[in-house]
Amino acid sequence: MQPNSLSQARTENSSLPDVFVGDGRPLLTFTGLALVLSGGFALFLALSGQFLPHDIQFLGMSAEQLCAWNECRVARFMIHDRAAFGGALIAIGILYMWLAEFPLREKQEWAWWLFAVSGVCGFGSFLAYLGYGYLDTWHGIATLFLLPVFCAGVVLTARRVVVLTSPRELFSPYRAYPFWSRYTLGRAFLLGTTVGMVGAGLTILTVGTSIVFVPQDLEFMKLAPVELNLINARLIPLIAHDRAGFGGGILTTGITAFFALWCAKPSRHLWQALALAGISGFGSAIWIHFWVGYTDFIHLAPALLGATTFTLGIILCAKPMLYANKDRDV
Repeated sequence: MQPNSLSQARTENSSLPDVFVGDGRPLLTFTGLALVLSGGFALFLALSGQFLPHDIQFLGMSAEQLCAWNECRVARFMIHDRAAFGGALIAIGILYMWLAEFPLREKQEWAWWLFAVSGVCGFGSFLAYLGYGYLDTWHGIATLFLLPVFCAGVVLTARRVVVLTSPRELFSPYRAYPFWSRYTLGRAFLLGTTVGMVGAGLTILTVGTSIVFVPQDLEFMKLAPVELNLINARLIPLIAHDRAGFGGGILTTGITAFFALWCAKPSRHLWQALALAGISGFGSAIWIHFWVGYTDFIHLAPALLGATTFTLGIILCAKPMLYANKDRDV
């Protein structure tokens, strides 16, 4: 029997679980795709300036009604958080699809551990609502739907794809490179950017579940927390929810990108995944500030610095990674 005939026979005899579940990787790819679509939807809502139905029900007021207060600054502040969160979700989704399709397909153990660690951080950040008291029902339903898919993918790949030994695999770099090489310098910029993202994510997540606002936020809205409570007593819990979600998204993106850079072999597809994730994450976070008019330099400085170091890193790594192959050092 010819190879094509064997492939056709396997296809004809395959069951639906074989096709859509397989070794677990399709479930992880689906998780990444779902995150990309969710992030795109968040960006769409930001562009339209609308709130979700459950937000309106919780607040008892629409985006248009809130926009009538204080030159629409409160509504625009909320929109800026949600657009930035959408960009972070897209970045995570892109990296997850890359992890499932390339390192995990090649049975690289570190990729499995990265899914496990980043998943705990990402899905676990949903529990931050305990700190601000607003349970986002849509977010909760989406999490309850996606979490079993993700967990099933992680469990199945542990059984069918990789041989697990120790999470220390995450801390083993692919291999050493000449200290002064172009790739090493670019990789250092990118790794530094991801470390900054982890720190920023933890900070925003903590702020979102505690004080909620930094001074620049209040200056932009031209309102104090007590005045926000006078507009609507449920505004601060809703804003805190957005802040914590954004913080969790940045944290997860930073962790995922760091270990992808640390553990993976330089390749064209890794460079492309990182570039797309960076454009989505930094592009959304910076662009939306100018869209809503929140251009305080101190507030924007971390994002601008991160985007600068990321751009330098991705440019320096372009040639070594885009043209890397088994027979050529970088």
